[in-house]
Amino acid sequence: MTYQEKKSIVSLISAIIIFGSYCAYMYPQFPKGGLESTETFRYWGSFVLILTLVSIVAHIIISIIFNIVFRITTGEKEPTFADELDKLIDLKAFRNSFFVFILGFLLAMGSLAIDQPSQVMFVILIASGFISDVTGSITKLYHYRKGV
Repeated sequence: MTYQEKKSIVSLISAIIIFGSYCAYMYPQFPKGGLESTETFRYWGSFVLILTLVSIVAHIIISIIFNIVFRITTGEKEPTFADELDKLIDLKAFRNSFFVFILGFLLAMGSLAIDQPSQVMFVILIASGFISDVTGSITKLYHYRKGV
């Protein structure tokens, strides 16, 4: 397995673990008030902001740990350059990830248009962000395995 494949697998697993553990942590803190209360909006706003920060920091730490473990176990350094294939795969992964997120965004706005509670919009936005992250990692793994 190449460095890029291993990195894609680690990225996929870490995204699932980070999102799952954060949701498990935040679920008990859900406010018990009405569906449209100020406390509910504060909860969802902090949920999104903190999830973004935690995800970024965790991905950076996991990437550093992965590179250290990779170097210790294989004795190789991480590639210092990206060739045309790497750039093409990154672009395809970004395209697919972006498409999934935009689709989720449109669904979230559509839920507001058909008079669903605002919480439905937040759940759709958060889920589409997670699914877009997973889609990007799976796309990279697929293209590194099967080719472009």
